[in-house]
Amino acid sequence: MKTYLRILAYARPFRRYLPFYVVYALLAIIFGLLNFTLLKPLFDVIFEQVEPEALQRFAEKPEFAFTIEYFMHLFNYYFIHVSEVYGKFGTLVYVCIIIVVSVFLANLFTYLSGVVLAKVRADVIKGMRMHIFDQVSGMHIGYFSNERKGDLMSKMTNDVQEVENSVVQSLRVVFREPVTIILYFGALFFMSVKLTLFTILIIPISGAIIGGITKRLKKKAIQSQESLGRIVNILDETIGGMRVIKAFGARGYVYSKFDEETDQYSNINVSMAKRNELASPISQFLGVFVVAGILLYGGSLVLNNASDLSASEFLAYIILFTQVLNPAKEISRAMSTIQRGLASAERIFKVIDTTPEIREVASPKHLNSFENSIEFDHVSFGYDQEMVLKDIDFILEKGKTIALVGPSGGGKSTIADLVPRFYDAMKGAVKVDGVNIKELRIEDLRSQIGIVTQESILFNDTVFNNIAFGLEEVSKEAVVEAAKIANAHEFIERLENGYQTNIGERGSKLSGGQRQRLSIARAVLKNPPILILDEATSALDSESERLVQEALTNLMSNRTTLVIAHRLSTIQHADEILVIQQGEIVERGTHESLISQEGLYKKLSSMQSV
Repeated sequence: MKTYLRILAYARPFRRYLPFYVVYALLAIIFGLLNFTLLKPLFDVIFEQVEPEALQRFAEKPEFAFTIEYFMHLFNYYFIHVSEVYGKFGTLVYVCIIIVVSVFLANLFTYLSGVVLAKVRADVIKGMRMHIFDQVSGMHIGYFSNERKGDLMSKMTNDVQEVENSVVQSLRVVFREPVTIILYFGALFFMSVKLTLFTILIIPISGAIIGGITKRLKKKAIQSQESLGRIVNILDETIGGMRVIKAFGARGYVYSKFDEETDQYSNINVSMAKRNELASPISQFLGVFVVAGILLYGGSLVLNNASDLSASEFLAYIILFTQVLNPAKEISRAMSTIQRGLASAERIFKVIDTTPEIREVASPKHLNSFENSIEFDHVSFGYDQEMVLKDIDFILEKGKTIALVGPSGGGKSTIADLVPRFYDAMKGAVKVDGVNIKELRIEDLRSQIGIVTQESILFNDTVFNNIAFGLEEVSKEAVVEAAKIANAHEFIERLENGYQTNIGERGSKLSGGQRQRLSIARAVLKNPPILILDEATSALDSESERLVQEALTNLMSNRTTLVIAHRLSTIQHADEILVIQQGEIVERGTHESLISQEGLYKKLSSMQSV
């Protein structure tokens, strides 16, 4: 129940819809009920059971009063009047016209309540989807290393859709059907207390049996959604790694992996379907069983003249009672499908309730501009329990360049990730202009930093939008100028639609060098005072490397730069080079001073010059 109410909480900003829905739904129920209560006078006409006492009692028009008795008296007044003037056939026409009007109004208000509910449903689902997107996009970088991307995608798409299809869709059932049952039973009690008490004693048996079936669905629903998340993850990895799969002849392996997961998903869903489909026929069977009991019990009373109902009233009672079975059946079906939606909602709320590790302090300091230096003050950091940085200590002054070199896995990229607060130091502090970056407003800090990585992160959009990414109201002249500085303008002009060419998913329509130059153009346009280059030329051929390195040199001009270098030839002019090995600074100095030593840097340099 707690999870269900939490889902409905997304409708709080839309309470203005609630009064309309309640009014429309109640009117639909009332007119629907009226359809069947009118059967009694219809049968009276057909079976010629209009009593003389009734003719006399309802001969006078009643005075207005907002009561059930008034409306019943008014109907009977016109009923008797029509009967006297137009005869039996005219009375039959009169009753039929009122039934048609009542059915029309019942369906009209059903439609209107459905439209209101559709708006609420759409707003609830949009609110939930935006909430989980906002939460995921605000997570720290480490979160995405621990979570499967496919599972996250499944939660944001399939799980939210499941919530819409089951839980939110059930809003109508949760409100309207119980009210329908209550009003219908009110009418049944009005007609015959004895017979209605008999039905109430039998109905709970149906509820207990169906409740036992639906109770087991939730666990299976969780397993189903988790399996679907793994399927999406396999699809994502397969499509993204198709070149490797084909190159290594691994299609059979991924096929069997996918087949195994889809087989498990199918088995879980068949198991759920067996329980889910069982609820409806059991509900229907038990409903018919109750009706048969009423026919037997009530019919015997009518035949023996021991009932307070006439034959026409008993027929109307039976027909009215059968209408109670439909909302009862809807509730039983909804209860089984709701379990699946609640399981999906719990998976969604698990993400929403995850606390990001990178959070701002209560009153963060603003960083309007970068003035002096970036300082690593005896910084240590580790993933889980494994320490990957140990007592890193250096100062990068404004306008200077520091290069990080060393064997793979030494911690160079981790140092770079600490500057924009993708992670937080466990010991020591990273400072900008003497202030611990944990005390700064995150958006201010990152606005001062431009990043170019080894893997060019581009989006399935136009060249223009990729260069202007994250910036508002950027002129074409500014984008073109940035592209020229990044040595990208010439190849962009040769594209089919120039700057309006769509570059495909992750820039798949471009070469590695072209993608990297677009990333550099993006950084140029942002014009940040601090620049982080993470092995930006390591994956390029010689010609592309020359163009990209020239673009990087243009980008680094008059900026404070932290460079992670794979090829040492690209960082010989750095103001200081830090040699990182196993999370520690083992050597530091200029290129010339490090070459003159018999250390790791010289060894790395010698290996690359061979």
